[in-house]
Amino acid sequence: MINFGLCNPPEPIYLYVRAGEDSASSLWYKFNIDTQQTIPVAERGLCGKLQELRLTNKEYKGKTNVKLDIVIQSDELYIVRTGIETNFAKTFLLAIAQFDVSKPLILAVAPGEETVVFARVYDATTKQRIKADWNKDANWAGIIATVQARLGQPEETQPQNRELTPHFNSANLPPNRIDREMLIDETSSLMKRKGIQSDQARHLTMTWYNVKARSLMSDAQLLDFRDRLNHWQPEMAQR
Repeated sequence: MINFGLCNPPEPIYLYVRAGEDSASSLWYKFNIDTQQTIPVAERGLCGKLQELRLTNKEYKGKTNVKLDIVIQSDELYIVRTGIETNFAKTFLLAIAQFDVSKPLILAVAPGEETVVFARVYDATTKQRIKADWNKDANWAGIIATVQARLGQPEETQPQNRELTPHFNSANLPPNRIDREMLIDETSSLMKRKGIQSDQARHLTMTWYNVKARSLMSDAQLLDFRDRLNHWQPEMAQR
């Protein structure tokens, strides 16, 4: 439905994560390009649906900085932009890897010690926080590619590893390759939580994909298997 009359241009709203000097400060802000002014945002959470993950190169003082753009559709289109090496980016990626991206979420900023800012991801329906163990050696490029594949992003929007810093891209994966090991670990955790035994799992993989083991699945099948397990209910075993 189109509302006729005066309105703002249909441009995305950028939110930038700032260093949190203290818990009372604004942890993210909008930036007015016309006036070159920052506009503090008091609210610490943004509720909506994740649309895309993007990697963007930005020049600053003659150096190229890689930014993670988290695109969220809410009352407006928001793009949360942060440095790829920040604690915010990494805690977001670890959490979103455990989340069903077809569901609405709440992305929040949380202060750490000194100037550190962390990301918090919540299921918007249940209000439950998505918890993930810290892993400084996580395959960040693989996580991004895996989440992008779940979102159905076109390949041209997916990250090319040459855009990542050497430290970030320590796994040196080929472009757009999902992290299969991470996916298999996720499905193992889901099966344990849902009470699915190994013989039952083999029956599911044969019924759904005509393969005997997850290691024989294609990337697309692994993604689909993970999403099916997310929605698995015990009574489904009787069908």
